[in-house]
Amino acid sequence: MKAWILLLPALLAAPFLQAGEPLPAKQQIASALAAAPAERRDAAAVLGWEADGKVVELRAGSNDLICLADDPRDENFSVACYHKDLEPFMKRGRELAAEGVKGKERHEVRWKEVDEGKVAMPREPRLLYVLTGDGWDAAKGEVVNPYLRWVIYSPYATPESTGLSIEPGAHPWLMYPGTAGAHIMMSPPKPKS
Repeated sequence: MKAWILLLPALLAAPFLQAGEPLPAKQQIASALAAAPAERRDAAAVLGWEADGKVVELRAGSNDLICLADDPRDENFSVACYHKDLEPFMKRGRELAAEGVKGKERHEVRWKEVDEGKVAMPREPRLLYVLTGDGWDAAKGEVVNPYLRWVIYSPYATPESTGLSIEPGAHPWLMYPGTAGAHIMMSPPKPKS
């Protein structure tokens, strides 16, 4: 009983969201920006989610970063920031996911569309920051148990053109070599809890 009494003020202060309901815009913006380098956050554009699953611009930006808030329909917390030149590729991925195209098929459709010139994709490397965790703590303004990793999109890169391994690990490695979606994964070891 005492535990409930102690938790009651926190519960009353917290907004009540249904499962799958997006955070308020201000919290979507703050949580999405957590993936960006601190010195680049103030000028980054932010995309967020409406209750119907539509992605909308929550804030215009003036630098080259676009940050995407957590999709409330996914039980895993994940926010990302990426170079604006990747937006056509990222947007197409969101469209395909909304149509029910997922996994390997979604990747292959996008790669084919890039190859055919239907989806723009820069030929030079572009960075994506991915921040995952156990959720967003609005009171503290931080991600709970954050884990940041980096992805450098390098279309059509191969082990031979980069010198990178294709074996996953805590070292930089090349994923989807030779495709339009080739990218360098940099996933540091997760902190021990």
